[in-house]
Amino acid sequence: MEKTSFIKRPAVQTLLASILCAILGIVLGYIILCFMNAEHAGEGMAAILTNFFKYRIASTNTLMKYMGSFLVKSVPVILCAEAILFAYKAGLFNIGVAGQYTVGIIAALYTSLALGWSWPLCLLATIAAGALWGFIAGCFKAFFNVNEVIAGIMLNWIGLYICNIILGGEKCMNQSKSETYEISDLNPSGLLPGFLQDVFGGNQYMTIAIPITVIVAIIILVVLNKTTFGYELKATGHNKEAAKYSGMNAKRNIILTLVISGGIAGMAAGLYYLTGVEHFKIASSVPGMGFNGIAVAFLGGLHPIGAIIAGLFVEYITLGGQYLNTNYYNPQVADLMISIIIYLCGFVLFFRTILNRPGKVKVNANAEPDNTANKAEEKEV
Repeated sequence: MEKTSFIKRPAVQTLLASILCAILGIVLGYIILCFMNAEHAGEGMAAILTNFFKYRIASTNTLMKYMGSFLVKSVPVILCAEAILFAYKAGLFNIGVAGQYTVGIIAALYTSLALGWSWPLCLLATIAAGALWGFIAGCFKAFFNVNEVIAGIMLNWIGLYICNIILGGEKCMNQSKSETYEISDLNPSGLLPGFLQDVFGGNQYMTIAIPITVIVAIIILVVLNKTTFGYELKATGHNKEAAKYSGMNAKRNIILTLVISGGIAGMAAGLYYLTGVEHFKIASSVPGMGFNGIAVAFLGGLHPIGAIIAGLFVEYITLGGQYLNTNYYNPQVADLMISIIIYLCGFVLFFRTILNRPGKVKVNANAEPDNTANKAEEKEV
């Protein structure tokens, strides 16, 4: 059998397409900076791309500390991307990840601050909360044929308002600062255990959330591609009726897919807020983490490991906006660059079509079956 060339492999093409999107996004971002202030465009782009590596000159310890914070802040967007791609691989667009992430915030902070639970129970509570939100959307989809996008959007806002009500109470919210209390002050046992904190400049927010994120990605990769369970989920998502006639329980698989996806999104909130790196404040809009996860999932080629790389890249560019000189630029230019990169991801299929375009073929336009005619003229088409 003829071997598939390296450039024709789907994984290679997806990787090349994602890299091309990132490069084009950076180039277009530079052009935008030129329009805003051409004189300082090079300086601005250098600030975004250099990011926290600017501290390498001052102190290695400081550099590693900032790198640790970067990794911590990448965890939730990576796990939200994993939740989205898991559902998408099963044929479901779980836009409700934002709401599942929000109820995960409720579970993480209420159990640690108000109930005083230890971190393992708090983390399990976040998974259960996200899974419950996914279960509700799954039931609407499976039993009432309600589109999961509609159900997810409605549950996003319900989750937000419940979050504001519960965490806005005196047990969790420091009313004088309008933000939740420090977990380290009220319940130190609710914080995740540290991970390589000495290596990362004594960064107190470096926790086991980092290795857990990688482990979750590997588990998703194995489940989807190496197990019968994963095959059933994908088969049900692609064609529910065909899966039903094949003996699969389509309704159960739809619900189970969204339950697992929701559990991962809830875990994302737990692994972030249980580090103590951020407080919750009363919000008027759904956390953007769930929607950013959509972008990361597609930029990573809907691959669990690719989502990790894409999540690190997106978070790196986003943080780079903080180092822009605000006298010349708005820090949200970095977010605009990310938006452009994600928009360009829509051309991945077009890019792969170009790579798969067949080469030139020679045919004999005047060939005759009896071979009695004069030598045919070959034409290139």
